[in-house]
Amino acid sequence: MTSPMQIVHDLSALHPGTIYWVPAVEAPERGWAGLAGSHRGSRYLIDAETLRPGHDGFPAFGSRSDCLRWIMANQRAISEGAPGAHVHAARLDAWMLGLDAI
Repeated sequence: MTSPMQIVHDLSALHPGTIYWVPAVEAPERGWAGLAGSHRGSRYLIDAETLRPGHDGFPAFGSRSDCLRWIMANQRAISEGAPGAHVHAARLDAWMLGLDAI
């Protein structure tokens, strides 16, 4: 069973206590082509509409497998928007605290 994707523009729209999975990426180098002005190791989420790194309008899923399916379905466009970076499914709560590990 798949859980519906939710586009998040405001964190207060999410239900407290619910685990959400999001597509996350880390800038592989300073001045990364994926996002101007980024530093190596800077962390971003993938925007659901542009499929580029950012922090707003990201998709949130109720399961890791649904998030991974979305990443795979959009892999080509994400690779173009985030060149050279590894995109992975991250738990949103851990990602926000900097506890996610690639």
